[in-house]
Amino acid sequence: MDLQHPHLVIVDGSKMVRRVLLGMMAKTLPDAVITECENGEQAKAVLLSQPVHLLVTALVLSDMDGDALARFAREHSTQTYFPIIVVSGDVQQRLENRSLSADVTDYFDKTWGMESLASFIKGYLAPDEEVSGDVLYIEDSKVVAAATIRMMKKHGLGVQHAVSVEEAMSLIDADPEMLPDIVLSDVYLKGDLTGMDLLRLIRQDRRIGKQRLPVVVMTGDADPRNQSQLIQLGANDLVQKPVEERLLVTKLLFQLRMGRRNRQHAR
Repeated sequence: MDLQHPHLVIVDGSKMVRRVLLGMMAKTLPDAVITECENGEQAKAVLLSQPVHLLVTALVLSDMDGDALARFAREHSTQTYFPIIVVSGDVQQRLENRSLSADVTDYFDKTWGMESLASFIKGYLAPDEEVSGDVLYIEDSKVVAAATIRMMKKHGLGVQHAVSVEEAMSLIDADPEMLPDIVLSDVYLKGDLTGMDLLRLIRQDRRIGKQRLPVVVMTGDADPRNQSQLIQLGANDLVQKPVEERLLVTKLLFQLRMGRRNRQHAR
């Protein structure tokens, strides 16, 4: 993904709404690439054909529910975990009825106005503030680990290094109330367990959800089926190896920002 030119997809049946938001976003994020879709089928085609940084969709579309589109994005996109924002005047009722799925990252009440929505979107794609946090990093190569730790520390992140899934889980289990802010792991590691096993242990055995403990997985496997399996097992995001510093740090900071936001909402 070209993070200097983030790709934003806007899905709304109203041409006027799309035009107004497009104009607002052109001012707020002049370097963004924006794709307009008037229905869910058009959005599906975009999601399957090219990388997307953020999806903004109306809750009610002519051919499907915005929540259903979010579910499709999570189940069929093999790229990354990207934010999905639902915009509607009815979304609050959905939240109260517990009928808005976890596939949706956030929601926005359209009565707040398009200018506010543009600012809201900018908070995800180009936030003004940086976020610090502690990373539990799992990597068995000394050379790779040294370079990656240096990258993360340069951006103000604290790092605790483990060389195996077994060691990492012992750190997580030592104090379940004091989890790291995020986990960064390779797929293939020393020991009997892989990054996929790590995801199963965290998500299924310990029942620690994505919002409570984000997990970013580094993989050199370009097979979309294997990448999709990592997402299905509970990875919040994937980073292709060899790791590019700006991309890795951007993904980590986004997940840390989301984790901080979720903790604040849970209070």
